[in-house]
Amino acid sequence: MGNADGLVFPGTEVGGLECAHRVPVPPTRPFWETLKANLKETFFPDDPLRQFKGQTTSRRVVLALQYFLPILEWAPRYTFAFFQADLVSGITIASLAIPQGISYAKLANLPPILGLYSSFVPPLVYAMMGSSRDLAVGTVAVASLLIASMLGKEVSPSQNPTLYLHLAFTATFFAGIFQAALGFLRLGFIVDFLSHATIVGFMGGAATVVCLQQLKGILGLHHFTTATDLVSVMESIFSQTNQWRWESVVLGVAFLFYLLLTRFLSKKNPRFFWISAAAPLTSVILGSLLVFLTRAEHHGVQVIGELKKGLNPPSFGDLTLTSPHMMLALKTGIVTGIVALAEGIAVGRSFAMFKSYHIDGNKEMIAFGMMNIAGSVTSCYLTTGPFSRSAVNYNAGCKTAVSNIVMAMAVMITLLFLTPLFHYTPLVVLSSIIIAAMLGLIDYEAAFHLWKVDKVDFSVCMGAYLGVVFGSVEIGLVIAVGVSMLRVLLFVARPRTTVLGNIPNSMIYRRMDQFSEAQAVPGVLILHVDAPIYFANSCYLRERISRWIDEEEDRLRPKDEGSLQYVILDLGAVGSIDTSGISMLDELKKNIEKRGLQLVLANPGSEVMKKLDKSKVVEAIGQEWIFLTVGEAVGACSFLLHSHKPGVAAGGATTPSDHHV
Repeated sequence: MGNADGLVFPGTEVGGLECAHRVPVPPTRPFWETLKANLKETFFPDDPLRQFKGQTTSRRVVLALQYFLPILEWAPRYTFAFFQADLVSGITIASLAIPQGISYAKLANLPPILGLYSSFVPPLVYAMMGSSRDLAVGTVAVASLLIASMLGKEVSPSQNPTLYLHLAFTATFFAGIFQAALGFLRLGFIVDFLSHATIVGFMGGAATVVCLQQLKGILGLHHFTTATDLVSVMESIFSQTNQWRWESVVLGVAFLFYLLLTRFLSKKNPRFFWISAAAPLTSVILGSLLVFLTRAEHHGVQVIGELKKGLNPPSFGDLTLTSPHMMLALKTGIVTGIVALAEGIAVGRSFAMFKSYHIDGNKEMIAFGMMNIAGSVTSCYLTTGPFSRSAVNYNAGCKTAVSNIVMAMAVMITLLFLTPLFHYTPLVVLSSIIIAAMLGLIDYEAAFHLWKVDKVDFSVCMGAYLGVVFGSVEIGLVIAVGVSMLRVLLFVARPRTTVLGNIPNSMIYRRMDQFSEAQAVPGVLILHVDAPIYFANSCYLRERISRWIDEEEDRLRPKDEGSLQYVILDLGAVGSIDTSGISMLDELKKNIEKRGLQLVLANPGSEVMKKLDKSKVVEAIGQEWIFLTVGEAVGACSFLLHSHKPGVAAGGATTPSDHHV
């Protein structure tokens, strides 16, 4: 076992036995100073105030403006070369934003023109306040579906369209308030509770539901269920087989094939990304021409109809801030706001990673919140950073957020002059555009990867997916977050404890279930606790450690390898401990002593030592039984075992104070 025999510990003498190092108790800090440090670490981990240190008052004002309006920071360095790249990117994403905006507004059961309104004002706000260079702002399918699902349960968009529209504006307003508040209060970590597995399952389920909903347009049905679950949708489809229109089916399948083909070609050769980006607008143009020339609207092919010309009308007076519907709008706003934040920030971080720059999550929340607040009072509904549009923006070579400004200007021109051209656009083309976009969100490869790597994460993913597909979008979200929270609670309540063994010819100690060469130390049981010790797990740890001791004694008894004398707890991974944990250690020490064993602590952190000292547990255990490393603890125990036979009744261990090196 390394160098246990004849081991000499130079250094401080503790109770007669010299130890290589003594574990110090950290100096006491005032409570308010500790609380301030903890709050700073929780809410200001990036230390945003450091840039203001040592600056003049005028410079601080400039820095503060640049913090909340990042455009003031990069605009002075903007070049014509950047503008050329952003111009191409902006026009490219506008060609995608216009048909997608109209499509997603229909998905939310809102007037199609709102999709164009929502691609005009919010991108301008984000360009000034956002920190991502690649995010392309606009409406998204999942948020649109959520709005239709949650608002549609209580207010019918067909029977009471005005109230439904006002509630959509109000939900967007509350979503913006909630998002901005999270950013200002530095509560961005709340979004982190939506794990990667949760998002994969939720987005895949929502995409599946959206695709199923679009069968209404593909089949040319006039009446369709407002429910989003698979059973209701299938029942609605097959109960109306006599209403299916072959003209719509042919058009829908043809345009869907065209859209998927262009995407396939773009993936095969990324240089031709623009083919896939332009495909939705091309589909709208071709579909409109086809309907206009053949008068297909008189043969069962539904069209958009008239779109009102002009820029966004104000909608501040349309916000519903009184009962009985305000709580519905508030609930819808919070749920959709969280989902939109999770999607937008995840997309922004992904592309920032590709270009090796950093985006501030709290800044993004403020930007998203302000653009949705501005949108809610200018006839827009919820917007965020959709993946498909941002990917096109990235591939088109955008340099800054000016690409969003260019896109907004293109949408403005469309609103002022081109909306009559969309009169004959068939709804079946919009359904094909949505289905093609949604198929890209069903990330089955990520699900397979989760299955290979982590079965629990896969269960979270499938729980979210099945909850959305067979229940509703809200049920899927609740299931996913609930399972994720349960997993966190299980990790805290049932922390992993493992037995450590010695790697031969070294002072290294590793898990015996992982390292086959690790060897048990005679007379010593080394246990590694893998989590902080709190009230939620203290009882479990006491029972689990007692069971480890029982199992070790049962293992030694028939082999005649001597008796167990020492139990070493490796506390290296125990970052903190509360009063319940302290009581558990004190009780554990007493129980171990009754069995004639000695409790030894190794590698305790500063917070643990501070609390153990204040609670007098250090005094009860004995400073001489607390070591800096597992190696030193094992060395001391092995020295006593090799130099003297145990002299305590019932086979108890000797103490360092009985012997000298």
